[in-house]
Amino acid sequence: MTGTADGPQIKASLDSLMEGSLRDIGIPPRPAILERISSEMLREEPDYKRLATIIGADVALSAGLIKTANSPFFGYRIRARTINEALMLLGLDVASRALAGIILRRVFPNSLHLERFWDASARIARVSGWLARRVGNQKLRPDDAYTFGLFRDCGIPVLMMRFPEYKGILARANSEEELGFTAIEEAQLPTNHAIVGCMLAHSWWLPEEIYLAIRYHHDPKVIATPSITPPLTSRYRIAISQFAEHLVQRHTGLSHTHEWPKLGEACLKLLDIAEDDIEDILAEAVPVIAAEE
Repeated sequence: MTGTADGPQIKASLDSLMEGSLRDIGIPPRPAILERISSEMLREEPDYKRLATIIGADVALSAGLIKTANSPFFGYRIRARTINEALMLLGLDVASRALAGIILRRVFPNSLHLERFWDASARIARVSGWLARRVGNQKLRPDDAYTFGLFRDCGIPVLMMRFPEYKGILARANSEEELGFTAIEEAQLPTNHAIVGCMLAHSWWLPEEIYLAIRYHHDPKVIATPSITPPLTSRYRIAISQFAEHLVQRHTGLSHTHEWPKLGEACLKLLDIAEDDIEDILAEAVPVIAAEE
């Protein structure tokens, strides 16, 4: 399962595996509230008042959306005070993905280990969005980089719920210096977190560029080889998120992995960043890394 494949083949295999994987692996189905929100957003003329009513019925979700719209990451001069204002500021496309990111965290049981995971994911997402502005050369929108950062490793909590031994497998994958991260998972499981995360994102109707990036975010060939099918924006998502993770790990010393030595050279080349520039970028990124959500 570590090789690459053409886009249509990927989608066909996802469709054929989806039903069994949802049942066997325990991938959370698309939440009903997200279904209602998406159905309204997909109308030819979405009703903002109806959307605000749907979202407003969930206090935590509405507070999370307003908080997202007012985040310094987006840099809006006007502060949202209501759900309707948050929807208008963000736009329906960005708002729908922000809501999906908020809901994602809620579908898994609370645990100290997962709290650390979500905190790291949020930090990587935030730095990814900042990097898309700082080094992306307008090839990737900051909100797309941010969304990918939130969902990139969503297969990990799924596997943690499904397989009691996964915590140990994850520790071995994080400490592995030579073999690929997903190869360590596949040696002991019938799948890996990149495939599971891809299926979750696909079943939640996230854009193809996001779920393909999730599928291949540990594959150096995809980052380094333009001729491989996943679209260029998928490759940029992977490169920016890996660089963001590297900066976060460098600054905090937390959630350390050995993925940057395996993937870093290809990421820097794709992003057109010199090795000598990393320290300056890290210094600029420190306030973003340290910021609270």
